[in-house]
Amino acid sequence: MSLFVIGDLHLSLAADKPMDVFGGAWVGYVDKLREGFAAVSEDDTVVMPGDLSWAMSLESTKADFDFINELPGKKIFLKGNHDYWWTTAAKMRRFFEESGWNFELLHNNSLSYENYALCGTRGWYFADVFGDAGDEKVYKRELIRLDTSLKSAKDGGFEHIIAFLHYPPIVGSKACDDITRMLDEYGVERCYYGHLHGGAHSLAFEGVYGGVDYRLISADYLNFKPLKIL
Repeated sequence: MSLFVIGDLHLSLAADKPMDVFGGAWVGYVDKLREGFAAVSEDDTVVMPGDLSWAMSLESTKADFDFINELPGKKIFLKGNHDYWWTTAAKMRRFFEESGWNFELLHNNSLSYENYALCGTRGWYFADVFGDAGDEKVYKRELIRLDTSLKSAKDGGFEHIIAFLHYPPIVGSKACDDITRMLDEYGVERCYYGHLHGGAHSLAFEGVYGGVDYRLISADYLNFKPLKIL
């Protein structure tokens, strides 16, 4: 049993928004994903931190989620900025169960994997990098969700914590202090994030900041092969 991570699949199997139109690494990306998952077994777990499907409603995710479900491994979903299908956790869990999909949600909670706690949330833009504060209400809500997730891990007695975000908490030389400080305070060992594509890969921070090791795991950055982390 192993733990993998990959984000930003951007599937569009039932809609006319394939990522192939962007060229480069995205050409043939569905086949690349299928090939990349050859390294994953049915006993493994794959965390997917957001931007999974371009579907606009939960019901219209079927083709994309059938594809994800057919890939090996148990899947854990986080929300991304393009997951417009995302609704309440209760509705999603019921829909997953009715559809026969082996998916879990990492949203206002923590999950366990062996002696590790898995925590996370979507994250959001922050002013120092993007030029404005964006939606301050959403940003503050994401901080609360991250704190809730991390507190759940600590309350569960976990000493080892891995965090997953969709938005990067560090871009170039700029860090989102609210998030990086929180990860440090809770003793998070590693943080994996997505959202950055193509030329924006150059803005990714990879390495140790504070006491946390940060890594970019967008699908195109990983050449569509899930990264083994445990």
